[in-house]
Amino acid sequence: MTQILKKIESVKGELALPGDKSISHRAVIFSCMAKGISEIENLSNGEDVRSTLKCFSELGVKSKWENEKLIIEGKGYKNFNAPIKNLDAGNSGTTARLLTGFLSAQPFQSTLIGDASLSQRPMKRVIEPLSLMGAKFSSSSKMTLPLTIYPPEKLSPITYEMPVASAQVKSSLLLAGLHLDGETCIIESEQTRNHTEVMLGLHVEEREGKKFIYSSQKNYPSAQNYFVPSDISSAAFFIVLTLLAKNSEVILRHVSLNETRTGIIKVLTEMGSKIQIANLQTSNNELHGDLIVQSSELHSIEIAKEIIPNIIDEIPVLSVASVLGTGKFEIRNASELRVKESDRISALVHNYKLLGLNVLEYPDGFSVGGTIQNENPVFESFHDHRIAMAFAVLSMFLKNGGSILNFDCVKISNPQFLEQINSLIQQPNSDE
Repeated sequence: MTQILKKIESVKGELALPGDKSISHRAVIFSCMAKGISEIENLSNGEDVRSTLKCFSELGVKSKWENEKLIIEGKGYKNFNAPIKNLDAGNSGTTARLLTGFLSAQPFQSTLIGDASLSQRPMKRVIEPLSLMGAKFSSSSKMTLPLTIYPPEKLSPITYEMPVASAQVKSSLLLAGLHLDGETCIIESEQTRNHTEVMLGLHVEEREGKKFIYSSQKNYPSAQNYFVPSDISSAAFFIVLTLLAKNSEVILRHVSLNETRTGIIKVLTEMGSKIQIANLQTSNNELHGDLIVQSSELHSIEIAKEIIPNIIDEIPVLSVASVLGTGKFEIRNASELRVKESDRISALVHNYKLLGLNVLEYPDGFSVGGTIQNENPVFESFHDHRIAMAFAVLSMFLKNGGSILNFDCVKISNPQFLEQINSLIQQPNSDE
């Protein structure tokens, strides 16, 4: 599907966006693992979370929608059914990697598969540490999906220092550790998303600039009710849209403000953004609140290496904020962008070159600056939802608008993206 975006003048209003994708995945997984009934409110309606729920349905978990809440009847500790067919993670790396840890502890064989994009993403980073615990696998020669997981002879806790900053790998190991009497300890030298440890209430220590996170059977989840705050990664597109538009103000309700996710607000504030936070609350140990965003004059800044894991999903739209602001955008130390739903470095470079901008590509990032020459481009989404939405925002500030190929990939995280945009657009006054 090719989506045409027209130039806009201003935006105004408020949105309550669907639940955070990362928290939604974990709320579903923990509810399915728990014995008994759990309720989840404001669950993400993206395809990725549906993939997680579908995999658990193949393992015998029953769920239903009731009064806009998802009711899950969890199976309890090692009480799942052996799947009679492959477990399809779709496009979701979170589903594939977290379930690999969970399935490694189960007393049956299972096989994880995914779509063409997911089947190219690296699984070695979870296979190797889980193998140290005693997990048994067979995979493609490149250690990608499909991945068959065998019942372990014996699973043992490990102490493992993360070589790559990855919340998915960390969570996979912590989930495996929930099935063991002894403590598994994961050591982080770079902070990554901490939803797993926060929502499970895991013990975390800080020593010598590192985090030590502990997981064991005593932390196995119990049935409870969840409220999922709105996804700050989805909110980022509306934040940047509002900041760039003239005479605009948008309120985004109950947005996740987890400390490992608010790097986008910190960076945008340093760029000159007017963003206020109100109505702070906590649900399931997760902080959330309202964001009040107003038109701002943005300028590029140097982005510190330490914050990259915190903003990795927001880099595409942050680059748009810089390109339409003042100065040159440059990001380094972000090689993880190459193993997302697309090679996001290559995708961003390709699309910015279409605008006639000055673009340099590096192994771990890129830079972009100059003046836009092409005011009516046809961008490629590369079937990546964040690339598609980032260039949708950019297109709305071009003189003649822009088009994005294969735009339907936005349904992976936010199927209502266009409807939400349209609800905010202010029509110019006309005497016609």
